[in-house]
Amino acid sequence: MKEIITTIFFLIAVIDPLGSVPVYLEATKNFDTKHKRKIAVRASLIAFMILLFFIGIGQFILEGMEVSLDAFQISGGVILFLFALTMIFGDGKPENEKNQIKDYKHVSIFPIAIPSIASPGAIMAVVLMTNNNIYSLEQQAITTILVLIVVALTCLLLLAANVVQEKVGEYGITVISKVMGLILASYAIQSILTGLKEFFTILH
Repeated sequence: MKEIITTIFFLIAVIDPLGSVPVYLEATKNFDTKHKRKIAVRASLIAFMILLFFIGIGQFILEGMEVSLDAFQISGGVILFLFALTMIFGDGKPENEKNQIKDYKHVSIFPIAIPSIASPGAIMAVVLMTNNNIYSLEQQAITTILVLIVVALTCLLLLAANVVQEKVGEYGITVISKVMGLILASYAIQSILTGLKEFFTILH
């Protein structure tokens, strides 16, 4: 149970549901309430399918390229760490992704589904968390269900986006996003250290 709770908190940190609220509000400002709801549900489904795709075949692609588990953990940790730094020191996820909106007709896919919900950090994280060499099929199935739960939570937040922004405020969302970045940075460093430890163990 403790591992499940830890995984949920980590997934919330890496997916950052609150951080997607301002992006969603900006992307859907030209739509009526009915279409906004459709966009929220569609974007969440697309994001989950993207993450599910990488859970299913992400590792096979890497193994096909003959990337070792240790190298994958270290490189994945570095990428997650760099992503975390952008959350901590950058303009913040909401502001950065709102600036990327060019076409309001296809906002379900970009930027709401990707990169706001299914961000590069989230994709790398789910691949690391469902590694066939470390986790059993049962553990991977549980992680996949937890990913679905967090994406569903994100969808609910998007459906209630106006209320959420009124209660928390954009400044509050930015602060929370930076705290999530700090948690993600800690996980990234742990992944790097684990990869280095295993690598040097093999050498000896």
